[in-house]
Amino acid sequence: MDFGAVLQTNPPSARTVQLAKLAEEHGFSHVWTFDSHLLWQEPYVIYSKILAETHRIIVGPMVTNPATRDWTVTASVYATLNEMYGNRTICGIGRGDSAVRVTNGAPTTLKTLRESIHVIRELANSRPVEYNGATLQFPWSKGSSLEMWVAAYGPLALKLAGEVGDGFILQMADLDVAEWMIKTVRKAAKDAGRDQDAVKICVAAPMYIGDDADHMRDQCRWFGGMVGNHVADIVAKYGEGSAVPKALTDYIKGREGYDYNQHGQAGNTHADFVPDEIVERFCLLGTADDHITKLKVLGDMGVHQFAGYLQHDNKEETLRVYGETVIPALSEHIVAKV
Repeated sequence: MDFGAVLQTNPPSARTVQLAKLAEEHGFSHVWTFDSHLLWQEPYVIYSKILAETHRIIVGPMVTNPATRDWTVTASVYATLNEMYGNRTICGIGRGDSAVRVTNGAPTTLKTLRESIHVIRELANSRPVEYNGATLQFPWSKGSSLEMWVAAYGPLALKLAGEVGDGFILQMADLDVAEWMIKTVRKAAKDAGRDQDAVKICVAAPMYIGDDADHMRDQCRWFGGMVGNHVADIVAKYGEGSAVPKALTDYIKGREGYDYNQHGQAGNTHADFVPDEIVERFCLLGTADDHITKLKVLGDMGVHQFAGYLQHDNKEETLRVYGETVIPALSEHIVAKV
């Protein structure tokens, strides 16, 4: 299993770079960031600094969207970073949440998401693509490589992820929901004539190493509020009696609103409706052994990467324990002599 760290690009930017370097030092393979241009600093600028000061870490957004950036500009950024730093980028993409809602916009349609994935992927992989009635290609890009990983929750979005995604991003670590979503994505890939095992699976959720259960839950309760935005959209579209697991839909009945000024922040006052049980189901909390136990179950489901959010007050210690204990426990062990 690979491991990623998910960061917010809060100022000072040097702090984000420092945490990315620390993640690499502790054995993480990926650094992801939020992408919401009004709430936080511009991630792609910071990626350039991270890549310049690391050796192997792969960087990308969790997640960008097709609405706030021109697709060809997005592809150009990736192709440029890949030329500069040797194909160490990845693109997580979805319909859009905070980046579009803060500007009074709305998530894109799945049709738009599908089209954007194709355009960005082709251009950022140094290939020509049909776009707005013309065949476009970067004449300066050769050998660039970019995977497109699709973030999804609802049935139709999961279907799209299976049909076109190089990877699928599930932003929660609930075991029941993960099992359902992974099966849905794999079935869609198979039905589309793809190798279902070729779609990589990433589970992303807050990770907190500690022993004070109340404090850990309070530090990570924001995540249930963030997920609730997407769940509310699903319930509005499909109703409570849909195929979406009740574990995912029941808890939002107490949801009364959401303040994007507190998006992704520990202590978010608009996440009070999220019960303790949901925090524990959605996140990885507790001792190293607690994390390892849950990650092994996810690994048995076919999860290729766990990406841990670090929006809490124990960032460095969590990275350290993962590097010294959790990651080695989930890695392949090779002996020098048998």
